[in-house]
Amino acid sequence: MTSGLAHRDLAARGAGAVRGALLAAYCALVVVTQLLWLSFSPVMAEAATALGVGAGAVGDLTVVTPLVFVVLATPAGRWLDRALVPALTAGAAATALGAVVRAVAPDSYGVVLAGQVLLSVGQPLVVGATTAMAAAYAPARLRTGVVAAASASQFVGILVAALGVGPLVAGAGFGGALRAQAVVAVIVALVLVGLLRSLPWPAAAEIPAARGGRVWRDRAVAALAVVVLVGVGTFNAVATWLDALLDRMGHPGVAGGVIALMTAVGLVASAVVPVLVARWDRRREYLALAAAVVVVGLGLAALTGSAGTLAVALVVVGAVLLPGLPVALDWAQERCGPSYAARTTSALLLAGNLGGVLLVLAVQPALGHPRVALLVLALLALPAVLAALTLPGRRPR
Repeated sequence: MTSGLAHRDLAARGAGAVRGALLAAYCALVVVTQLLWLSFSPVMAEAATALGVGAGAVGDLTVVTPLVFVVLATPAGRWLDRALVPALTAGAAATALGAVVRAVAPDSYGVVLAGQVLLSVGQPLVVGATTAMAAAYAPARLRTGVVAAASASQFVGILVAALGVGPLVAGAGFGGALRAQAVVAVIVALVLVGLLRSLPWPAAAEIPAARGGRVWRDRAVAALAVVVLVGVGTFNAVATWLDALLDRMGHPGVAGGVIALMTAVGLVASAVVPVLVARWDRRREYLALAAAVVVVGLGLAALTGSAGTLAVALVVVGAVLLPGLPVALDWAQERCGPSYAARTTSALLLAGNLGGVLLVLAVQPALGHPRVALLVLALLALPAVLAALTLPGRRPR
């Protein structure tokens, strides 16, 4: 009997190790999706030369992904909730295949565009599975941490693209960079799919019963969507326009370092903050604080007109803003229940993508006047403060 118990204990540990590897592979695929999305932004001139097109056409390659996400987010979330493994497998396959298509003819704009559209179809099926994967494969005590890790992986991918694509293109050429990215995408996708197939879908008893109704019937989810819209929109606007703003302020060429530091600090905070605020039941207060920091930090930078103040403010903003995404995703999934996990995640990420477009466009007309642009961003964060304050003070029991 002792031997049988020991055997079952070893089997349970083995399954736990496989689940851990699966979640790590999933986070790696999330990183890959962001890297592939932003493959061209850091090397726009080189891409334009290699593809024989203008900078605007290269920019369209990046714009494709959020546009496709907006269209597919809702059906992707529904499919992920109904059949997680097949849907995520399809997302991994589309991501890898799109990367391969781009690498087949890296001098053809049409082929590269087709590959970009294909991998963009995969992105909502991959990142939309964030909370569903945590609910299905992570122990209850670790789910918040898994959501935080998967959410942070999006920003890791952005950071890898910002810092790594340029040197890769410089060393391997534009075509070589696309081929290297394709190899990484295929390997990560194959590992993930193999691990998915090695584990059964958890039995119903292993998943907590759903407590909430449908996604948009919960007013708190709508409020969280506003918070995510502003948070992701602010980050995208800063990443898009900081170089132009600092150039106007007399500090050209330093935006990349500021964005990298802002992102790195936010990633470190994302590893700790979501777990702590969930444990202390202070998510509403944290989200309101994060939005208020954006308002105050960017407002001070606008009033002073100082590049140093702006840089410090952005590092602080990054530290509080980036953890807000996993906090919001985890809270929304908790309210709506695991059976709506992917739909809830997709709804909030849809809001984030819309915010990324809207806030970027809102700031663009003021780029010639950095202080005005920063003030616009600060004022646009006010709705997130108000939305966060309408959230419930305690988790449903």
